[in-house]
Order: sequence, then C-alpha cells, then structure tokens
Amino acid sequence: MSPADRDALTFSFLPKSNDQPVEWVVTDTLVGYEEAVAEMTAHVEGIIDGTKNEQVWLLEHPPLYTAGTSADDSDLIAPDRFPVYRTGRGGQHTYHGPGQRVAYVMLDLKRRQPDIRAFVSAMEAWLINTLWHYHIRGERREDRVGVWVRRPDRGATAEDKIAAIGIRVRKWVTFHGISFNVEPDLDHFSGIVPCGVTEHGVTSLVDLGIPVTMAENDSVLRAEFEKIFGPTTSA
Repeated sequence: MSPADRDALTFSFLPKSNDQPVEWVVTDTLVGYEEAVAEMTAHVEGIIDGTKNEQVWLLEHPPLYTAGTSADDSDLIAPDRFPVYRTGRGGQHTYHGPGQRVAYVMLDLKRRQPDIRAFVSAMEAWLINTLWHYHIRGERREDRVGVWVRRPDRGATAEDKIAAIGIRVRKWVTFHGISFNVEPDLDHFSGIVPCGVTEHGVTSLVDLGIPVTMAENDSVLRAEFEKIFGPTTSA
C-alpha cells in the first residue's frame, strides 16, 4: 500500500464539537434528480441559517446523466439514452442509476476545517477506507478526482473508477457528494465519457467479485464515515 493510501486510513475531518451528530438518512425508493436537488438545496439553506443540522442523504436515482460545471458536450455520446441534467456541482459528465449509491453530503465546514481541498481529500479517504473493508485497494489520483482500482488482469496500466466525487460549497456548507458503484448496470456508462476520462473504465463492487447488498454496504459507509467525520444519528 502506498504512503498516500496509508494516510487515507487515518485521515480526520472531525467537527470541533460532537454536540450535534450528523443526520444519516437513507431513502429506499428511487428519487428523481430534480426532486433530490431541490430537497438538498433547501436543507443546505437550513444549515446556513441555523435551522437544520448537518446531514448525509443516501439514495438511488433512476437512470440519468448529469453534467457538472466542467462538462464538455462532446463527452455526451448518447444524449437521447437517458435524461441529462445540468448541475452546479464540480466535475464533468457522470451517470447515476439503480445499484449505485449516491450520498449527498451536507456539512458545515466552519465546524471542521474551512478548507475545500481538505474536504475533498476526506471524502476520498472515506471511500478508500470503505473499499479497504472488502480488501480492495482504492487509490486517489493527483490529476483526477475520485477513487480508482487497478486492474492488472487487463494490463499493467489498466484501472477502473469505482467512485466519483462532485461537490459544491455555499457559505462553507457542502452539497452534492459522492456516487459509489455497488451493482449498477455498467453498460449505462457507455453513453458518456465518465468524468472526461477516456483511457480507463468503470467498475463496481459486484464487478470486482464482492456480492454485497446496498444495505450491507451502507453499514460500511456509515462506520467509515464516522471515523473521519464524527458521530451520526438516524433521522
């Protein structure tokens, strides 16, 4: 394991006080993208004005593509395949759909570190630690955000993306978050150039031989989240 990956296992982004645990919310039905963004945005405004607590919202979307603020239109290969949504998060094109766990992370960085780069590193560490639970080595890359898995069976330099990160920050409160591939239909990614990267592919836990359910993986995500970001409470 590289030094960077060892660092990920002990990364800390804890709040200055644990008096307000992060709300942990799981929605078991598919949630439309516009509906989710509206609800998330309203919650972020509540955190800003002090009427809402920090929250992580776990859900799945129906099949769709999103285009972040850096998206290149030429990376949308099949524009008529699924609905396409322009979004204010950072990043390029990505796919969301059943079998992929989306976590919208709404944290007040003023309670932790008002440092966006450190927050992104903490999110990467969260995902790397989750993968390490399954003895899968997830890695970060300096030139591209997200978490990657080497695939030596496909060549010495082959690697696939298993999780994406795209965030936005408003008055030091974060929103949007991560997408983690548990068991999505990987063919659905073929309608875009995922995150603008053409030379590598996409994978999932099930594709890597880990037959885990969404609920089982949620438990791992929560446990690893708490190690980095602090205690949670079911909302």
